[in-house]
Amino acid sequence: MPRFFRRFALFTTTAALAVALTGGATPAFAAAKRKAKAAKRKKAVATERLVVATKRGQPNVQAAAALVIDETGATVFAHNPDKERPIASISKLAAMLIVVDRNLELEGLSTINHGDAEVAKNGAKSRLLEGMTLSNRDLLHAALMGSDNRAVPALGRAVKLTPAQMVVAMNAKAKQLGLKNTRFQEPTGLSVNNVSTPREVIVMLKHVIANPVLGPITHRAEYDAHPVGKPPLRYNNTDRQAARTNVQLLGGKTGYNDFARYCLVVATKIEGRTYYMAFLGDEGKLTRFGDVARVADWIVSHKPKTVIASAPAPAPAAPLAPSAPAPVVPFAPAPAAPLAPAPAAPISEAPLAPPAPAAPAPTATATP
Repeated sequence: MPRFFRRFALFTTTAALAVALTGGATPAFAAAKRKAKAAKRKKAVATERLVVATKRGQPNVQAAAALVIDETGATVFAHNPDKERPIASISKLAAMLIVVDRNLELEGLSTINHGDAEVAKNGAKSRLLEGMTLSNRDLLHAALMGSDNRAVPALGRAVKLTPAQMVVAMNAKAKQLGLKNTRFQEPTGLSVNNVSTPREVIVMLKHVIANPVLGPITHRAEYDAHPVGKPPLRYNNTDRQAARTNVQLLGGKTGYNDFARYCLVVATKIEGRTYYMAFLGDEGKLTRFGDVARVADWIVSHKPKTVIASAPAPAPAAPLAPSAPAPVVPFAPAPAAPLAPAPAAPISEAPLAPPAPAAPAPTATATP
């Protein structure tokens, strides 16, 4: 019996020491704490790094390659604008151009199948489950707004293109648009070999925005897709975080994979003027949106000051010689004695100069 009490006391002491060493944490609690720390570290990597707004008088853009141009094509900011880089899901701009070029039936139905899931394998988690049927219009929104990889091969199948045939058509489209540094190896953007440059992804975006079907989709903030027999799927546009009080979004596309890092191409309106921005290879999920903010603030702060020239004051006219008061003429003439001539100051007999012709009124000119 004494031996039992000695063993119990030893066990109790050992347990108390273990609790003291672990700070009172159980193994399950310790595991949860480690998981929370890991998640916190991961979240920190995904947020924007704090950087100064300008550097050497220019917006402090963090992207590895970037270009900002205005509506006339003039360069506002450039950093490696013609450097080839992976573009991730920005590839979907070319993919959607080719499906609408082939007269996609917008109200036609397409069903997600296993082949679509295989094409999208190793990409972001999809909300389009195998066997789910949606309209092609819904799938366009899923691809451009939600960047859903499964929507791309499903839309290709709707216009009778396999994924390999889509790639051929996408490369042909790039050539047609004059994009010499843009190439695709697969249709969704998962491949490191889907490459382009900041200058050329802006060209792709311009054509998408100009398309009557695709343009309004890239401009939307949110959209409800309606799978047949299923609850609606709400899609929020992945580029919405680029919007600010001084930035109006006209359309855009985000992209990410481990090789491309965080990418963004977007059309904006700032101070009433349109600007196209492309940022490739940002580190941090929000940094690409921070790049938009830094450029926008720089544009606003460097807005040219318009000076309105005041018209010169007219020169004072030379005083005329005083004239004699005019005689009063009665309403009805009646015979009267002639008035005695009153002395009057002499009046110059030189005729007055004719008035200068008025300047022609400005006319409205139509801007092409």
